[in-house]
Amino acid sequence: MKPFKRRRRGGITASFEPGEAHLIASLAAQVVELLRDRNGESESSPDPLASQLGIGGPALPPEDPVLQRLLPDAYADDAADAAEFRRYTEQSLTSAKVANAEALIGSLVDGGLQHDGEEEQVVEVELDPAAAQAWLRSLTDIRLALSVRLGIESDEDTLLVHESDDEAVVAVAEIYDWLGFVQETLVGTLD
Repeated sequence: MKPFKRRRRGGITASFEPGEAHLIASLAAQVVELLRDRNGESESSPDPLASQLGIGGPALPPEDPVLQRLLPDAYADDAADAAEFRRYTEQSLTSAKVANAEALIGSLVDGGLQHDGEEEQVVEVELDPAAAQAWLRSLTDIRLALSVRLGIESDEDTLLVHESDDEAVVAVAEIYDWLGFVQETLVGTLD
């Protein structure tokens, strides 16, 4: 990867090796799938106005720990208020997270990411301010999902996963760290 940098004529660019671009796109697609599974299409809606406004989602928090982290309760002390808030906001929050991930994937495709098995070159991404924000939000969601799966809740946990005897855990931890680097270089261009 060539880190994000600001162009003189505007925009922010970065270059990714095909494997790196596929990894980011795959992880973003997994977050999209997870969120859509949570808030898929309703079979019926008792309130047509709520449906038109995009409200009326589930009142109960998700069971999946990743979804609990991506869609946390607004009120930790009051389950009734948390459920009411969730019912009116979760679908729009989920839609925003999905849109951010799809924008990230779309910019990779626009930059040359191939899905048909053709020989690939470097994927060059160019972002406008809105796309940069979508990337930041989506990378945050991906890293949150990975941190939950790795059991990272503190800096100490981060060190422990890197010292794990399980090669798969160490590999995912390295991906988590690399995505942090990607995100850091993007943030650095926005200052």
